[in-house]
Amino acid sequence: MAILVGLVFLLLSVWAMLPAAFFGLNWGEHVLAFLMGGAPILGIFIGLIAVFIGIADMKDKAEAKKEEEAEKAKAAAGNDTGPAT
Repeated sequence: MAILVGLVFLLLSVWAMLPAAFFGLNWGEHVLAFLMGGAPILGIFIGLIAVFIGIADMKDKAEAKKEEEAEKAKAAAGNDTGPAT
């Protein structure tokens, strides 16, 4: 069902952009104007998302490194606590 709905929307979108000579709605110029105006805004959003993901990744790596060092220190302290029997 989803494939059928997707195909219908795809065909209607192409039909809307066709020139009037081909019985279309001749919206091609409007679509291009929308894309030209929306591309910089989309670029800004993608850039912001990438920066936030990068910051979160750096924080995660730093936290994982601290946890790893704490586990190593705990393991080293556990091995040195008593005499071997």
